[in-house]
Amino acid sequence: MMRKFLTMTALVAATSIGGGAWAETRVAVSMTAFDNPFLTIIREAIGAEAEKTADLDVVFEDAQLDVARQLDQVQNFIADGYDAIIVNAVDGNSTAAITQAATAAGVPLVYVNHPPGDVDSLPEGVSFVGSNEVDSGTMQTSEVCAILGGKGDVLVMMGPLENHSAIIRTKDIHDVIATPDCSGMKVVEEQTANWNRQEAQDLMTNWLTSGVEFDAVIANNDEMAIGAILAMKAAGTSMDDVVVAGIDATPDGLAALAAGDLDVTVFQNAARQGEVALQTALAMAQDQPAERNIWIPFEPVTPENMQNYQ
Repeated sequence: MMRKFLTMTALVAATSIGGGAWAETRVAVSMTAFDNPFLTIIREAIGAEAEKTADLDVVFEDAQLDVARQLDQVQNFIADGYDAIIVNAVDGNSTAAITQAATAAGVPLVYVNHPPGDVDSLPEGVSFVGSNEVDSGTMQTSEVCAILGGKGDVLVMMGPLENHSAIIRTKDIHDVIATPDCSGMKVVEEQTANWNRQEAQDLMTNWLTSGVEFDAVIANNDEMAIGAILAMKAAGTSMDDVVVAGIDATPDGLAALAAGDLDVTVFQNAARQGEVALQTALAMAQDQPAERNIWIPFEPVTPENMQNYQ
């Protein structure tokens, strides 16, 4: 059976020693980071979807949160003659050079999960597969508002400050709080923890040490929410006295929800994003039309419906 997945090193080695001819279709994928649990779901879904297609090689590269490294990877993919490229962008505001390189070379490009800065005006040959972030933070914060009865002090944990999803999710929080039903809520602290559990735990520990009073923690993703929970539990905070919200409904997030530590998350269908990203890349590689923006809906997850997501 043809091997579907090769690291770049193994792929180059195989071809340099005459290890076999190229498959009919080759797709290269640059991921923001391999060690992010949510993005791992996307990467594995791309791999699983690729297994369904004969004569297909998929290569994954780790950008390691480095914009310049990701651009180099894309340029190398183009130089190596890949039929299509999938990019999980490190920074949506730094994707112009990636888009320009791919379109100039006539290589189909699919952004997945992290939208490019020009998501609303993508050129021919470029698509985005993801979820509408206006829904994510809105669903999350609306649920927190309902639990709090429309009033309370809130701590906000943000993703990377330059990240489109983090920016929109944070704006959603403020937009919901600005509505009449939730106007009794107030953001008392707001800082980034870069999607990271350990950074969030450290940030929450600092907040607790400073004596800040709060009723809820709203995090831009589950990993940061879990970090906040770990810090609060270490400090002896009763989880019955605080509302904690995340986004993504990762396995760890759902486990925290089942344990009663997390109060709400929002399901972002990472697996579906990965599947559709590869399907779109293959279609474009075969000169088939593709939508510029393909939206995978968000879904709120609470203790009442979490069994549907486990």
